[in-house]
Amino acid sequence: MKQFVIAGTLVAGVALAGAAMAQTPAPQTPPPAAGTPKATGTQPAEKPAAPRPRRTTAQADKAGEMRAPKAQPTTAEEPAAPGAMVLGTVRLPKGVKVDGKDIAAGSYQVRLTADEAKPDARGASEKLERWVEFVKGGSVVGREVVSIVPAAEAKLVQKDTPPPSGGAKVETLKGGDYVRVWFNKAGNYYLVHLPNS
Repeated sequence: MKQFVIAGTLVAGVALAGAAMAQTPAPQTPPPAAGTPKATGTQPAEKPAAPRPRRTTAQADKAGEMRAPKAQPTTAEEPAAPGAMVLGTVRLPKGVKVDGKDIAAGSYQVRLTADEAKPDARGASEKLERWVEFVKGGSVVGREVVSIVPAAEAKLVQKDTPPPSGGAKVETLKGGDYVRVWFNKAGNYYLVHLPNS
């Protein structure tokens, strides 16, 4: 009986060892690189050269190598603003505030001045933020800031139908809180936004 137990234990041990060896993969040699001569007879095959590691930007900078800067987008030149001139005559359908003062409904001549408004927004061009005067009966009744959109940029910002060339358009904006006075002179747009009084 003892012989059967010992023999059974040996058989089980051999079976487990065989199963463990079957699961261990055999070491594989990498296939030779293209153009590498194959080993013949007793000559060992030459190992292919290891690829060079890529350098990161930080490593290149530490090594003192110069890198060309990336191309930057071109910027538009500073637009030329027109001088003082009469933009036209408009009829305001209701009373509005011009520079904080109430003016009544009626017809007004609007003149562009040479005075630059100092915009609060960074990046805005002072040359394109100017003052306009609302004139009635030869007297200035109020001044307001006008935004000038050069002809080269007009199509980039235009959403509504502009006034005809040399004309003006007065419209109440969505929500009814502001009136926009819009002039079209020589392709440039002149926009004045007036709150209702």
